[in-house]
Amino acid sequence: MSADSFFQSDWAAESFAAGLVARERSGHTALVEGCFLYVWGGYVSIGDNEVFLPNDEIWLYDIESGVWEIHEMQGDVPPPMSGICGSLLNGEMHIFGGCDDDGHTNQLYRVNLVDGEYRWRKVTSSGGTPPTPRDKLSCWVHKDRLVYFGGYGRKQLTELDNSRSFIVDEASWVEEIFWGWNNEVHEFHPSTATWNKPHTHGLPPAPRAAHAGAMLGSRGYETRTNDIHCLDLESWTWTEIVSTSPVPVGRSWHTLTAVSDSALFLFGGLSVDCAPLSDGWIFDVQKKTWRELEHPHKDKPRLWHTACLGKDSDVIVFGGSQDYILLVDTGHCNDALVFQTRPYTLLRLCEDCIGRNAKVLQEQMLCLPPKLRQAIRKRIYFFRPSSKSHGGSHTA
Repeated sequence: MSADSFFQSDWAAESFAAGLVARERSGHTALVEGCFLYVWGGYVSIGDNEVFLPNDEIWLYDIESGVWEIHEMQGDVPPPMSGICGSLLNGEMHIFGGCDDDGHTNQLYRVNLVDGEYRWRKVTSSGGTPPTPRDKLSCWVHKDRLVYFGGYGRKQLTELDNSRSFIVDEASWVEEIFWGWNNEVHEFHPSTATWNKPHTHGLPPAPRAAHAGAMLGSRGYETRTNDIHCLDLESWTWTEIVSTSPVPVGRSWHTLTAVSDSALFLFGGLSVDCAPLSDGWIFDVQKKTWRELEHPHKDKPRLWHTACLGKDSDVIVFGGSQDYILLVDTGHCNDALVFQTRPYTLLRLCEDCIGRNAKVLQEQMLCLPPKLRQAIRKRIYFFRPSSKSHGGSHTA
């Protein structure tokens, strides 16, 4: 038996042979459940048009092997859209808001990612008032609740008040409909299908969209420009965190990912000078310090991408644009970039070493236990040179 025989009659062989890879996109949603990254929605630029991607399909990326597969979706399928806010709760993807062909929406949908059916269900509220239509917002998951923050969207004249929670976009005002940015906090309880707008304390962040959020313990963190704020989801108290070290350049359209109990990983975005960024930073919430992370993707700027926590504190960045997002013919991407944020275990180092050197070590692989051999098989796929000829779908 040789290393290549590992792939005979294997689940990945057909996907590899077909060259399956999710299409490039921006404004999509992506979540990690188990060993898969699930990707849905978003848009691409075709000529002078922004085209939403199909709404009745979901892409699965095996984070161990780097192999893509696609599944059809059924049920109450949401309309094609971008700018949606996706979150994972008890094995279900919840998506809220976004922008479709009819404009901004405030609909909520959910789909089970683990039963293999991929059947969408539209969630009907049984109580409370949902947020007004919006996109480019963030969500924290805490104690089986979905907590939404911020976004850009529309309000009726009767929905405006004298608070500072909504800034009107003067360029988009139309009669009695106002578009703008908000810093509202809304809470959804899936168990009762009810909405609640908690009363927060402290000084909240300025109204915003295209920001980035992450969850650590009972606190939700969020950042835009070069600030960072924290909302305690037990006391509903806002706190601005003042860094004791130099801070990253201000930005939007970036991502923030929790990579440990006390650390957040920031990547990419669009600078305040409208320059696409490719830098990565680690923020220690206890020491209140930023540290720039060296990584191999400095030549791959990204904005309006997604970032998810994978195995061994890896962060998997997918999609997004490498150009200024407001250009119609923007450079959408479909690379899955892997960022190492912590030292790997000895087992992970060995698996990756074998994966990179499969031909040299093919005789020794025959001595591995079956379970470990299966894991090694996936790493061989991940590092297989031919993977780059199948769309370049991942980069470690």
